[in-house]
Amino acid sequence: MPNIGPGELILVLVIVLILFGPGKLPDIGNAIGRGVREFRKASNSLEDTIRGDDKPAAPAAPAAPATPAPQAEAAASTTGSNGPADSTSSN
Repeated sequence: MPNIGPGELILVLVIVLILFGPGKLPDIGNAIGRGVREFRKASNSLEDTIRGDDKPAAPAAPAAPATPAPQAEAAASTTGSNGPADSTSSN
């Protein structure tokens, strides 16, 4: 089976350019890229299933430990001079 050389590749690209025009070439490239990506993903998934590897496709990001805000500081900031404990307000 003969290999495709640079001359044949250029000829195919010129024919595609004539048939679809320069406006459609990016769309065609995106579609081909998505197709290859989807095929590779399905192939890897099938290969993992056959081998018996049951690992997730994308590992979850480690969660950062949450540091709770100090309750005393939060309470002090909400009850300032205009807070509910202010008894100097006029009615």
